[in-house]
Amino acid sequence: MQSASDRPEYPAHWEADVVLRDGGTARIRPITVDDAERLVSFYEQVSDESKYYRFFAPYPRLSAKDVHRFTHHDFVDRVGLAATVGGEFIATVRYDRIGADGMAASAPADEAEVAFLVQDAHQGRGVASALLEHIAAVARERGIRRFAAEVLPANTKMIKVFTDAGYTQKRSFEDGVVRLEFDLEPTERSLAVQRAREQRAEARSVRRLLAPGSVAVIGTGRTPGGVGRGLLRNIRASGFTGRLHAVNKAFPDDLRELDGVPAHRSVRDIDGPVDLAVVAVPAEHVPEAVTECGAHGVQGLVVVSAGYAESGPEGRERQRALVRQARAYGMRIIGPNSFGVINTSPEVLLNASLAPELPRAGRIGLFTQSGAIGTALLSRLHRRGGGVTGVTGVSTFVSAGNRADVSGNDVLQYWYDDPDTDVVLMYLESIGNPRKFTRLSRRTAVAKPLVVVQGAGSAPQGHAVRATRLPHTTVSALLRQAGVIRVDTITELVDTGLLLARQPLPRGPKVAILGNSESLGVLTYDACLSAGLRPQPPRDLTTQASADDFHAALSRALADDTCDAVVVTAIPAIGESSPGDAELAEALRSAAAAVPTKPVLVVHVELGGLAEALSAATSTAPQATGSAPPARGATRAPDTTTGPPAEPAAVPTPAATTATTGPSTAAAAPGSQPPAPQAPTPQPPAPEDSRLIPAYPAAERAVRALAEAVRYGQWRRDAADPGRVPEYEDIDEKGAARLIDGLLARGQGLTLGPDDACELLGRYGIRVRRALPAPTPDDAARAARDLGYPVALKATAPHLRHRADLGGVRLDLADEEQLRRAYAELTGLFGKPEELRPVVQGMAPRGVDTVVRAVIDPAAGAVLSFGLAGAASQLLDDMAHRLVPVTDRDATSLVRSIRTAPLLFGWRGSTPVDTPALEDLLLRLSRLVDDHPEVVAVTLEPVVVAPHGLSVLDASVRLAPPPARDDLGPRTLPVY
Repeated sequence: MQSASDRPEYPAHWEADVVLRDGGTARIRPITVDDAERLVSFYEQVSDESKYYRFFAPYPRLSAKDVHRFTHHDFVDRVGLAATVGGEFIATVRYDRIGADGMAASAPADEAEVAFLVQDAHQGRGVASALLEHIAAVARERGIRRFAAEVLPANTKMIKVFTDAGYTQKRSFEDGVVRLEFDLEPTERSLAVQRAREQRAEARSVRRLLAPGSVAVIGTGRTPGGVGRGLLRNIRASGFTGRLHAVNKAFPDDLRELDGVPAHRSVRDIDGPVDLAVVAVPAEHVPEAVTECGAHGVQGLVVVSAGYAESGPEGRERQRALVRQARAYGMRIIGPNSFGVINTSPEVLLNASLAPELPRAGRIGLFTQSGAIGTALLSRLHRRGGGVTGVTGVSTFVSAGNRADVSGNDVLQYWYDDPDTDVVLMYLESIGNPRKFTRLSRRTAVAKPLVVVQGAGSAPQGHAVRATRLPHTTVSALLRQAGVIRVDTITELVDTGLLLARQPLPRGPKVAILGNSESLGVLTYDACLSAGLRPQPPRDLTTQASADDFHAALSRALADDTCDAVVVTAIPAIGESSPGDAELAEALRSAAAAVPTKPVLVVHVELGGLAEALSAATSTAPQATGSAPPARGATRAPDTTTGPPAEPAAVPTPAATTATTGPSTAAAAPGSQPPAPQAPTPQPPAPEDSRLIPAYPAAERAVRALAEAVRYGQWRRDAADPGRVPEYEDIDEKGAARLIDGLLARGQGLTLGPDDACELLGRYGIRVRRALPAPTPDDAARAARDLGYPVALKATAPHLRHRADLGGVRLDLADEEQLRRAYAELTGLFGKPEELRPVVQGMAPRGVDTVVRAVIDPAAGAVLSFGLAGAASQLLDDMAHRLVPVTDRDATSLVRSIRTAPLLFGWRGSTPVDTPALEDLLLRLSRLVDDHPEVVAVTLEPVVVAPHGLSVLDASVRLAPPPARDDLGPRTLPVY
């Protein structure tokens, strides 16, 4: 039998995996003639009531004619899609194109009737909403602009699906039937609805992995040692509050327990549900384990097994098969090759990772793609002292490994509204979908800081990454525009994250410096200047300073309205009156607590005791009380001292719930009674009103972290008023669309000629100065007479284009004699006219030469770039970038973001140029590429910005068919 994917007309790009409302997954695909038996089986499982709602009459079974009709489609005028789990239908949707008379029709008719049917067992999971998004995208692709649906008034669930979708619609009631008609053009509301559903579904899918009620470790060895046995030990030792099971098909039939944990030969043998399976078997045995998990209804998998894409092409195909298999059962995967996951919530206490102990509880969410980096980060965040900043903790930790399914985007969706996470730290070796990542980052950064280390090299083995043509520096700039705090090293990631977790955001760049070392104060002052901060002269308290002196000086600095942040420097004091570390720490805490709206940092040299004393109050979790965790399965009362997460810009991060540091990792002997988890070492509790002050062993590290906090605080303030995308009355969007359609009819992709490029840009109010070809001196003279003197003569050959420094341009030619002389000089220097391709152009008013570009990157999306023309942008890479669509505020900041921007604003006495005209040009070009995704590249170079107005002297435009799906399309999981 011929499979669907073998048929040339089969639209394979309509296939998609989606996350449903409850966090499970389903596959959406076109219905084909091979689905007759699946359709009949599906229909038999639908209740009589649902059938009545679908057909408006009792309809107990499908006739052969019905089955033929619902499985034979032309994928143009008649289309059917099915949502499947485990290969079986759980819901269907179809449309039939109709004409004005309501009868079957073909194009150019642009309306279709749509109808759904969802199995009762899967109603309420958001299946119909997901199908509506996908069938609407299919319809738009096939030229259908409007859907009509007839629904019985009692079918309130289906009416809600349509009305909640956010499309522009109208409703009527006739003959006992509700008729709904709605346009399929995405609206601001429909897009907002879609993305809100995406966030809830993906967040819930991650929550199912991080907060399971029951866990099975598959591949638990019978003897101590090995990865599986270690995972079982770590989960058990962390005090996991749910049910735990050990699974190994090699267990003897009579083995009932392993280390006090129920033992089973198969997941199928477990009595009761399993929410999470941690898979630690060789790669060749993973498919069997996944099949058993799917059959048992397991909700998600953490696969620590290696041997996948990181091992080569064969492993990559094995990884793809693993994802297909898991998603077919509605499961999501973290991994493979994952280090594991951690959740320190007292209601979960899960350490399903290779880390030997559960980290301290805190307010930091941590995501890594590398197990080694994850280990290092957990160690730095967990350890006391160590010269870093003392102790802190994490809320949740995810190591994605090869990131075959669950990615940083999914975890961002979870952390966005996670009440236990105030700061997000991410180590990204690659970004699978930069366009979505920047969108999610912008939304997340408005609510909580997001600090990222991003690898600059090629993607590691095992990571499938969308190809991007943008340089690494450009991607980094776009991430910063989206609110991401982009740092370069793991040390900076931890330093910045700890400051943001403990301190309020500074209101500006003004920094007070005080301490008992003049030299250390000067070093801190210089570091502030280098970081773009505005430091005040350091105040030296001398080495004789007491704790009271520090307290008084810090209080005065915090009370000063000209100070936004304070850096305290401290070295070992001299003399009998020198304060002890604990005394000094308390003095600083009490002074800082009096002004909770300004951040305070400490730079210490050889004062490990001070960092130790500060760390007693610098954890993002309160110190442990010494009580052991409750027995597994016991009810654990939630902590009542922690309120909702504080707004980082206003108050210090509140302490989180009490947590243990984790028990001993020693394994129990086979058959012996398992030891009880050890209680954590009691720590002195911090005062309730204590201020959380981070301490750094070097001024440069403290200042770098502070500078990032200052920039992020400014971004937050700017994000509160992002500006607007202006409307222009002189833009001809429809005329531009017709022109683009006509040009694309010539081929799949083309670079427009000068006339076509000028016409398209002109539709958006972008005027390009005429340049007339001059293949001979006589042609040049005629062109000059048409344009009017003075004129410029330019060589446009590729090796001379935009290269005035090579002498291929002659300016201010006042008459024909000068023009002919210049023509002779150019041809004498560079060759024949056919090689030079000379043109004549009217002179533009003198000004600053700039370059404006827009490009549609396959990974990042539409990007607008600006810089000065010539060496500034080419040699120094002095270009600024913004994501499209650009707002008026974006355009203003874009012009001012390049290092050479002073040349536009009257540098060294020159005349300032017309930057408002330049900003207007940027906004118009942004609108063009945003309105028409077929415009994949535009270069305006040079754009001469004069004191009054500007002149676009040359333009290049490239068109290509738009992608079938983009970030505005229906929700779908990536396929790597």
